[in-house]
Amino acid sequence: MPTYAENKKAHFDYEFLERIEAGIELIGIEVKAIRSGKAALDGARVIIRGGEAYVLGLGISPYQPANTPESYDPLATRRLLLKKSEIHTLSKTESMKGLTLIPISLYNKGPKIKISIAVARGKKKFDKRETLKKRDTERDIRKNFKAR
Repeated sequence: MPTYAENKKAHFDYEFLERIEAGIELIGIEVKAIRSGKAALDGARVIIRGGEAYVLGLGISPYQPANTPESYDPLATRRLLLKKSEIHTLSKTESMKGLTLIPISLYNKGPKIKISIAVARGKKKFDKRETLKKRDTERDIRKNFKAR
């Protein structure tokens, strides 16, 4: 199950409470572009409008820029494929104060391209500092064990 794109900054900025897997509605040239590694999840988010889920800010560069239609928008809003019950629960959590829906990664599952979504709460400044300290100490410990 190769991962095509990952939102690394989201792991630092948010605390994940729940993860959900969803399909994503794409056209053929977008699928080829994602499989060649031309997708970016930085700054992307998920919204629920009119009983459907959409991902905003997902950048998919053209696979072959010369052969791409002029009307193609790399940052277009794309629909997520979820069950009605999942959309209902996500809309409830989205309306709660302090919670947001963040796409974490794009990957394939069989022939399909899936997107992993997290219900997340933003970290405070001290939480981010704590994460940095923890990462630095783990790096130092690994470096010391490797030297021995």
